[in-house]
Amino acid sequence: MLRWFTAGESHGPQLTVIMEGVPAGLELSSALIRRDLARRQGGHGRGGRQQIETDQARLVGGVRGGVTLGSPVALVLENRDHANWTAEMSPEKDGFQPRPVSRLRPGHADLAGAIKYGHDDVRNILERSSARETASRVAAGAVARALLDRLGVRVFSFTQSIGAVDLGYELLDPLKLSEELIEASPVRCPDPALSDSMVAAIDAAGDRGDTLGGTFRVVATGLPIGLGSHVHWDRKLDARLAMAIMSINAVKGVEFGGGFEGASRPGSAFHDEIDFQDGHYRHLSNRAGGLTGGTTNGEPIDLRVALKPISTMKKPMQSVDLRTHEKVQAHYERSDVCVVPAAGVIGESMVALTLADAFLEKFGGDSVAELQRNLRSYLAAIDA
Repeated sequence: MLRWFTAGESHGPQLTVIMEGVPAGLELSSALIRRDLARRQGGHGRGGRQQIETDQARLVGGVRGGVTLGSPVALVLENRDHANWTAEMSPEKDGFQPRPVSRLRPGHADLAGAIKYGHDDVRNILERSSARETASRVAAGAVARALLDRLGVRVFSFTQSIGAVDLGYELLDPLKLSEELIEASPVRCPDPALSDSMVAAIDAAGDRGDTLGGTFRVVATGLPIGLGSHVHWDRKLDARLAMAIMSINAVKGVEFGGGFEGASRPGSAFHDEIDFQDGHYRHLSNRAGGLTGGTTNGEPIDLRVALKPISTMKKPMQSVDLRTHEKVQAHYERSDVCVVPAAGVIGESMVALTLADAFLEKFGGDSVAELQRNLRSYLAAIDA
């Protein structure tokens, strides 16, 4: 199994990642991880925090000479902004100078978290529930992506919609998209005209002091038939992927393939017909999104994710003070206008981590070479 954990607060000294189960023999470097961290920080509509941080992941365990050892991999991402918060975020009692936050923000974890954990200072909740934590996931996802690359798997994402500007689900073939085209867009949208419209929509929302949500797609290619299982609820790969995606901040929905649109179709217009060509099974369409019965069916995984508008706005909404119960305007600290482009990168990371775990579950192996041998043996058997 691939297990991973993150620790750290938004304005604490660092974010920490521990990954157990990464096979030996995987080439890994801070520069490789930096690529995905930079993509997470980009995208039109991002706020001031991204101007402060330049995320780098420092490898501090499990790697020697640029190659994993098979022991747990440890990563550290320093928070540069911590220098401005040393007294406020001190873990020690000496020198601790809190500035309590009690104005609750609608749409955030503030109210539920403060009640659950018995806090009267919302900062104890907002520091960990902040999307800053997702930088840890992207760093871990880059490690998983490096492993999947050795197994012939590609994971990428693109922006499907921002606000009311939408590419349309069946108007493009994601397998024909190049990463260069996607990353050339300031909102990671592969259609240049719609990319411009999305930028304009974000700017208009920012001028109003408002925020925008949208949808992004994550696609994974090169997957064999047989990852996941139908035999129990928590072994179904679509369920595991859905949980991973739904754990991302601001995500409110996920669908595979035709998803919700398919619910209005008759079965004859939805299900993917099966064919056999050149010694391989294939489907004539991919409305199932690459998964049937909780198991990969040989087609690309294709999922779409709905992201709500960012909750923190320059024009704050009505709320209540946690301590006095008086009506107030919500607390405002710093805000993006739209994070859909960055959320796609985080979605890639969560998909990569889940798929890497599924590969290790199916094929085992303490080293990358052993994992590759087991995969080749399986592919030869099912193609026979």
